[in-house]
Formats: sequence, C-alpha cells, structure tokens
Amino acid sequence: MLLGAPLLPSTDEHAASAEDLAACRELLRKGSKSFFAASLLLPKRVRVPMLPIYAFCRVADDVVDQASEPGAVEALTARLAAAYEGRPHDSPVDRAFSDVAREHELPRVVMEGLIEGFSWDAEGRRYETLSDLHAYCARVASTVGVIMSVLMGVRDPQALARACDLGVAMQLTNIARDVGEDARNGRVYLPLAWLEEAEIDVGKWLSRPVFSAALGAVVERLLCHASVLYARADLGIKMLPRDCRASIRAASLIYSDIGRVVEQKGFDSVTSRAYVPLARKLLLLVRALVSPTPRPSLAIEACGGPLDLAPLPEVRFLVDAAARPSRKREGERA
Repeated sequence: MLLGAPLLPSTDEHAASAEDLAACRELLRKGSKSFFAASLLLPKRVRVPMLPIYAFCRVADDVVDQASEPGAVEALTARLAAAYEGRPHDSPVDRAFSDVAREHELPRVVMEGLIEGFSWDAEGRRYETLSDLHAYCARVASTVGVIMSVLMGVRDPQALARACDLGVAMQLTNIARDVGEDARNGRVYLPLAWLEEAEIDVGKWLSRPVFSAALGAVVERLLCHASVLYARADLGIKMLPRDCRASIRAASLIYSDIGRVVEQKGFDSVTSRAYVPLARKLLLLVRALVSPTPRPSLAIEACGGPLDLAPLPEVRFLVDAAARPSRKREGERA
C-alpha cells in the first residue's frame, strides 16, 4: 500500500505530477501483472488515465480489507469526495486520480459503487439469489467496465450496458473458478438458493469442502449464465473505438476460456484451480487482434436464440450515471 499515516487534503488543485503517475504505474505493475500486460494493448489515451484509477481502486480495496476499526468505508468515501472536489489527499494516487476523474467526468456514483462492493467482500456477505449476486458483480466488476468505457469516450447507454454485461460475466467466471479456494477461506459466492435446490448444506460443506456432482451442476449453471452475458457483451464491442476493440475482445476471450477449462475438469473447481495456459492465452490474443469485432450472428447462435439486450436491473444505476445520448440520437431528436 502507498499509504501509511493518515493523509491531509492537498492545498494544490493541480498537484499531480509525472512522479505521481509513475507511482500509480508501479502499483499496477506489482499488484496485477495480468491486468498490467493487458493494459499495454490499449491506446495511450486510455492506458495513461487508467493507471491512477486502478491505483486508487487498489488502495481503496486494501483500506477496506485491512480495516481493523469501524468507519473505514465512511473515511474512504470522504476521501473520494475530496478528490472529486479538487482537494485530494496528499498522496501520489489521490492527486493523480483527482485529475483524471474530473477531467474525464467519471461519475462519483461509479466509484462509490466499487467501494461498496469492497465493503461487502470485507464483511463476508453471501448472496441468496442470482439477482443478489448480480448486485455484487455490478459493484466489483461492472464498475470497471463503465470506467473503461468513460475513458474511451463511450457514453452510449447500450454500449455501457454491454460493458456491464462483460463485467458481470467475468466476475461470475472468477466465482466459478474459485469455488474451492473461497470455501477454504470460509467464503461462498454461489447463490445460496441454488445450493439449497441442489440439497447442499452450506455450513457442512464449508467445514469440509469437497466436490460432488450436485455442486458441479451448480457451477455449470453459473457458467451457462455467464456465457449468455459474454454473448451480449460481444455485441457491444463494435460500439467501441476501433483502437480499443482488440483489448476488450482479448479480455473477453481469455476470461470466458477459464469457463471452458472448468468444464473440461467436469466443473470441479474444488479439487484444483482452473487456469488458461500461456500458449492458449497468446492464441486467443492473436485471435482478438485478427478479429476484434465478433459477428453478431455467432453470439446469437451461441445462446440458441435472440438475446434480451435490456440492461441487467442490477447495473442500471451505473448505466444511468454514466450515459449520455450518442451524437446520432442527439441529431435525430434535433
């Protein structure tokens, strides 16, 4: 973490420097090698402002996760407000984040949603229904999709909805992959109602996490739902700037491939953790570079019929916060 002692607001509204950006870049490089590598595919105009936002998110996650006393979320929310008001706390991350968030008009609601998701994780919240799980995914993953869209200059509601779909799909894939690891840490993210339908006693299973056919069916069900969201997200890639499509397509292909690996293991993500080998990742990367925009017909065929493209109810607050009418629609109204 870049922060140790309590921070005071900065008195200089334009205090961010090249050194501040370098500190954010280093935090990303050390904290998430995969995300750092993927970011290199993005054009510089998106990659550079992304660094302070990612860094702030990392620091926020650490603050909430490591908080030993109540009030951490409230303090973090106040710190976020200070950054948006142009008086960031005196740290490289806060100064750089403040500049980027205000310059790109990143809605504060989006960042507040992300912090709320971190707090849900810290309290070990469980999710009764798929809708409840969507609400969690919206906060910890769809927020990232909206942030990336804003940095790309994309504010069309349909494009934002598809970015949210991709975030939820990727988070559901993470959950399906990490069932065993989460259980050994006393956590369960699978919908409790689904586990009850499968006659799995959550308390007993957490005390001795082992794979069963019933659990595999729940994991399969979750990945099937994620596949529909990946297909919906594919339809949004054509709405992005051309120089951003390959990066997002690569992320979608690589994450969805994790689900394929889990399926190959018989949906057993308890005994071992699924991963996509480097050679396979490189192959998918090449595929994304060669064909960054998926054909809509393939997405529809993958789901066996027409897709419902209305935003998930649980992400609508993010879409509404960031959306602006497209120029084409503005012209039509004029």
